[in-house]
Amino acid sequence: MTSHFEHHVFFCLNQREGGAACCMDHGAEQAFEHMKSRVKKLNLNGKGKVRINRAGCLDRCNDGPVMVVYPQAVWYTFVDNDDIDEIIESHLINGKVVERLLV
Repeated sequence: MTSHFEHHVFFCLNQREGGAACCMDHGAEQAFEHMKSRVKKLNLNGKGKVRINRAGCLDRCNDGPVMVVYPQAVWYTFVDNDDIDEIIESHLINGKVVERLLV
């Protein structure tokens, strides 16, 4: 059985109530929009390629912000667009995990 996408990326975009730790408090929405836009500009999106998706809580709140790349189930954290660009270049394009950003 083959996967519909080579890489399927899920960003935790959950907003918790009452001041509890959550990815949305650490720029997850902006990072999601940046990755989605970059993947599209690089023509990496579509069937057999890369899909960037929103997700609810991924239950790694204290590690946030987080994303997970399937089918490899590689969990990343990130700080800024440079980190997102490095994940795109290294993992999504060249198949090499970015060790320094692993959760």
